[in-house]
Amino acid sequence: MADTIHWADVIAEDVLKKNDKHLVATGITPSGHIHIGNMREVVTADAVYRALIDKGADADFIYIADNYDPLRKVYPFLPESYAEHVGKPISEIPCPCGDCANYAEHFLKPFLEALRRLGITPQVYRADEMYKTGKYTEAIKTALIKRDAIAKILEEVSGKTVAPDWSPFNPRCDQCGRITTTKVTGFDLEAETVDYVCACGHSGTVPMAGGGKLTWRVDWPARWSILGVTVEPFGKDHASKGGSYDTGKRIVREIFGHEPPYPVVYEWIMLGKQGAMSSSTGVVVSISDMLEVVPPEVLRYLIIRTKPEKHIQFDPGQPLLTLVDEYERLRTQFRENDPALGAFQRRVYELSRATGICQSEIPFKQMVTIYQVARGDFDRILKIVKRSGFSTEDKKCIKELADNVSKWLKLYAPPFAKFKVKEKVPVQAATLSELQKAFLSAFAALIESRGEISGEEYHMLVYSAKDEGSELNKRIAEKLETPAPQVDPKELFKAIYISLLGQSSGPKAGWFLSSFEKEFLVERFEEASNYSPEKHA
Repeated sequence: MADTIHWADVIAEDVLKKNDKHLVATGITPSGHIHIGNMREVVTADAVYRALIDKGADADFIYIADNYDPLRKVYPFLPESYAEHVGKPISEIPCPCGDCANYAEHFLKPFLEALRRLGITPQVYRADEMYKTGKYTEAIKTALIKRDAIAKILEEVSGKTVAPDWSPFNPRCDQCGRITTTKVTGFDLEAETVDYVCACGHSGTVPMAGGGKLTWRVDWPARWSILGVTVEPFGKDHASKGGSYDTGKRIVREIFGHEPPYPVVYEWIMLGKQGAMSSSTGVVVSISDMLEVVPPEVLRYLIIRTKPEKHIQFDPGQPLLTLVDEYERLRTQFRENDPALGAFQRRVYELSRATGICQSEIPFKQMVTIYQVARGDFDRILKIVKRSGFSTEDKKCIKELADNVSKWLKLYAPPFAKFKVKEKVPVQAATLSELQKAFLSAFAALIESRGEISGEEYHMLVYSAKDEGSELNKRIAEKLETPAPQVDPKELFKAIYISLLGQSSGPKAGWFLSSFEKEFLVERFEEASNYSPEKHA
């Protein structure tokens, strides 16, 4: 049975049964390229937030950058020199390119810009600032006092033994800067300090405010309590039995006296045949890179249309065109108020849109054709866009789409999607049959006699050649000096592609032909119809 209520609305209805005020939270550690697998989390959160707002809830939406987490290892994209920084908070490590404030900002900045382009505008928190300004201090005190109770919960829920010297707080060593090599030796609640020893040989005392951080399984529930989080999406790894959500539920209730947020568990986005995306393994397409290839509303649609618990297969090659086609068809149905468009699909479209997103009217596939006919020249692109019946008023929007197509052609397009218009009649024209040559000459004369011709009209004109008595059929008959000829339109389309591209197939013929100035087509088809290798030697 087809869905009738969108998953975001189902979640909104569920959480509104508890109360009308909600905080939707999402968080990612910017330790590497933030990829479109991570994007599922923020788009999912945004969809739920919007569903809550649409239902009249008092709702807010936040994003927490976990930039006080340690660097776990030297990832494949880092130079070996980063080995000395392993174990340090990523907000305290130098930027890989030298242009950002620190390592975390290097990956966070393009991600936040990508969110803006996706029409997602949460309030942004940085974990290091939260710790340093004392937002976590009371939670740290509580966790240190109730260390044994937390350890008991962790052992009962996860089934793992907690080490005798384990502490819920990881101090940051004043000497080496690491938070992964220190052990708590004592604390002073009044002074709000923690004593530690470090594997580097140093020992000292740090303030609770910024002198370290809670370990992840305690940090997460503490955050729910501190900020008042009521809804949070997270990956299936956190949702596994005995995982961090299971331990977090008990810790937040029993230690911090707060209810856990409504969980929205999502599956991975799989990249083509390479499997689940992961920054640490290098199987990744960053959101920033993907937004250079595909319009932002299509990326939103990729996630909005699928229930969070189902995995998404994403392939930026040929399947991307199918995805864009689906979205554009949905957009047309919505705008034309098509009665065949059900409530569920209507809602999918509404949630895929966002304020500030540039949406060109030109189909992506058509721009693939226009861009290549224009050889990437933007002035020529605008002329073709206008000739194709689209408005050229929003040049910025058209430029964004043209740039998307340019990058897609360069990075992901399959060979059959690429073509190059030949400067002169290609030598392959020597393979044209007498019927194909007669068609090209007749077609040239016919389009020369007409006014402006749309893509659809070009398409229908070619097909009309098979109808006895049609104007094109008669003209072909005259050229061949025979009665009404038997015509296979496939052979005629082949003749068009051969005369323009030097190959027997190409893009959708109507769009393709309407991209050219009529005078060029008349001249090229006439030349091709008279082509002989000797003349062009």
